[in-house]
Amino acid sequence: MLTLYHAPRSRSFRILWLLEELGVPYDTEMVSIRGHDSTGHMPADYIDIHPHRKVPALVHDGVPVFETPAIALYLTDLHPEAGLGPLIGDRQRGPYLTWLAYSTGVFEPAMVERAYKTPHQAALGWGSADEVEQVLARVLQARPFFLGEKFSAVDIVLGGSLHYMMQMKVVPETPVFTAYVERLGDRPAMHRALQRDGDIEES
Repeated sequence: MLTLYHAPRSRSFRILWLLEELGVPYDTEMVSIRGHDSTGHMPADYIDIHPHRKVPALVHDGVPVFETPAIALYLTDLHPEAGLGPLIGDRQRGPYLTWLAYSTGVFEPAMVERAYKTPHQAALGWGSADEVEQVLARVLQARPFFLGEKFSAVDIVLGGSLHYMMQMKVVPETPVFTAYVERLGDRPAMHRALQRDGDIEES
């Protein structure tokens, strides 16, 4: 059984969305990552599931997986029938792994620098926010989704982060980015996840 440890309106929404795209059964365990909200709690043993007590975390038949790209890769390999992640041997496997890693290894750190007005240091392992923004714009100008014509889990993990950064006014609402986010918004599974996230928050 799959259990998602989730907090409303947090980065774990992307895995909630992915699970809805996969169309597989799963349970949701609410975790209060802010320490004082009424939507969840912090299990005493949660450190054994996520060492930093963050979300998302996934437990599959007693085995924990954490970090969004790792969970996405795990789930798409577990459910190849959904076609949301290229498998080993597919020419798109390399780009798939690259963009998953890019989401939290490059995009998020660069945008956090921009949000907090931290000067970029060239010695860091990621590009400046301006450079990263230009890379994504060039890719999405050339094709509808990160892997080309076909939607994949990258569009949930990296695309979901891009959408959030646009909402937070960290990334500008350019025609290229806006059109991409609108394509994501056409996904019925995204709306199911938003509904479920809202229902969780209200409960």
